Amino acid sequence: MKTLLKTIRIPSIPPSDDPWGRALRRGAIAYIVSRIVVVMGASIAVAAEAVTARVNEEEPKGGLSALVQVFDSWDGHWYLDVVRDGYPHHIMPNVTYFVSDARAAFFPMYPRLVHYLDNIVPGGPVSVALLVNLILGGIFIYLVGRIARDLFDTKTAEKAMIIAALFPGSFVLSMAYSEALMLVISCLCFMALSKKAWVWAGVFAAIGTACRPNGLALVLACGVAALLAIKDDRDWKSLVAPILAPFGFIGFMLFLAHHTDENFAWFRVQTEAWKEGTSFGATAVSRTFDFFLNPTSSPTTVLTAASMTAMILALWCLKRYRIPPMYIAFIVGILVLMLLPATVTARPRFLYTAFPLIFPVARQLRDDEDRWWPLTLIFFATGLVTVMGMYGVRAAIP
Repeated sequence: MKTLLKTIRIPSIPPSDDPWGRALRRGAIAYIVSRIVVVMGASIAVAAEAVTARVNEEEPKGGLSALVQVFDSWDGHWYLDVVRDGYPHHIMPNVTYFVSDARAAFFPMYPRLVHYLDNIVPGGPVSVALLVNLILGGIFIYLVGRIARDLFDTKTAEKAMIIAALFPGSFVLSMAYSEALMLVISCLCFMALSKKAWVWAGVFAAIGTACRPNGLALVLACGVAALLAIKDDRDWKSLVAPILAPFGFIGFMLFLAHHTDENFAWFRVQTEAWKEGTSFGATAVSRTFDFFLNPTSSPTTVLTAASMTAMILALWCLKRYRIPPMYIAFIVGILVLMLLPATVTARPRFLYTAFPLIFPVARQLRDDEDRWWPLTLIFFATGLVTVMGMYGVRAAIP
């Protein structure tokens, strides 16, 4: 326990004339500004929907309720179904996206957290879900700075926090999605691994694998950290981390099997309801080429091409500024799971989940005498409002 507290303790904020204190304040301002930008994007979506409604001679939706509907849409709808109703006891044959049984595809840690908090926090499950992610998002930005400072320096940490706040994929921190929880848990897992707190690293990783399917990348991170600890220090206790890490995923699979009386229920729902298959990166590559051949063909090709381009640039920065192998293992796991599917492939939010890529990018921008920094911020802010607006009008799958 002492090791854990030493690993994750949150010290008092240094004064503004201290470099780290200044970095934290700028990171906090960037996060606040980024959330305003997200609201702007959602407002554009609401306005666009209102125009469509008037053209169809319907009463347009407006006000705060219309904004909230944007933030709890897409996967948020399914997570909130789990919050309200739990998981189905039976999944119908040939299940489709249009029936509530499909909620069995969504992992439990975030909706269960919201469910229990909803019992004690007023406002209803939607408000609680969005508030939880707003708080978790702020914690994530702070933890990104902590890790970046340990890996490089304070200036890099400041840029890393700002990038993490404004990167277009950060829209998920304002929606009823599970990424915010997974990102915070992943940071805590890496901090525990860096302190060789193997049990806590395994516990955090297990929680992470119960948040999202791509949380399995934490198993790779724990495995690599353990192998290096054994190689360098003969520390066999390190194996505790990778042994515990997959328990969240395995536990959810076993729970669903018992709860629905069907083995491999999650895999069937993924296949039948979402028609998800594997393309081993072919879908991402083909859509990227489609974009360059016909840039206006589809919003989906725009997002895929942008995500692939950002991924390549980030990997180039990673080659220049190396980070510990456990982070690289995590990145590889996330990117493989991002590119593997045949339907929903490279997306800003999936790339965002590979957050250790932010560290070499921030390091690359650290020494540019701020030549590219203003342009980077404008580009990210524009991308963030565009992505939020695009998803709000359902122009592409997030």
